[in-house]
Amino acid sequence: MAEGVHLTTPLTDEVIDTLTIGTHVTFTGVIYTARDAAHKRLIELMKNGQELPVDLRGQVIYYVGPTPPRPGAVIGSAGPTTAMRLDPYTIPMLELGLKGIIGKGGRGPAIREAIKQHHAVYCIAVGGAGALLNRHIKSAEVVAFEDLGTEAIRRLGVEGFPAIVVNDCRGNDLLESGKAQYRTSERPIPAVKSLGG
Repeated sequence: MAEGVHLTTPLTDEVIDTLTIGTHVTFTGVIYTARDAAHKRLIELMKNGQELPVDLRGQVIYYVGPTPPRPGAVIGSAGPTTAMRLDPYTIPMLELGLKGIIGKGGRGPAIREAIKQHHAVYCIAVGGAGALLNRHIKSAEVVAFEDLGTEAIRRLGVEGFPAIVVNDCRGNDLLESGKAQYRTSERPIPAVKSLGG
């Protein structure tokens, strides 16, 4: 497992070059939230030739729909959304200069290739740990599509937000390589205890 790397947003090509699958990273700076509904609206704006509310060049999108914050809190639980749900919208975002994505689970082959082609990186955050992840979120501001509620686009100020690189800019895939390694490894056959007869 590669050592941890501290990343400051926005991301540059030089930084992306240093990241390999399995690397533990922490993000500090600004990241943006967006899920299905927000991505759909962004695509519609693009199709209509309208300006987007966020300049995605060098930016990181976190696939999350945070719960409402408790009194005095910056944000509620902020666990990652399953990334494959966003596959239909990802390539246009990468074409706009998006450099980092944080979500949960794997990506399809076309997205892995697009991440390589556009010199970007996909990371996973730990699912089910939203209440812990929000400790790394120091500010949260809705910047677009407020009517979408939890799915509005938010600008998050983060410090040391943890994730693991799953798809790097060379086309490598941590989850697929892990599956391949498991299939080729020698595993002991569990003993079967007779129940009589």
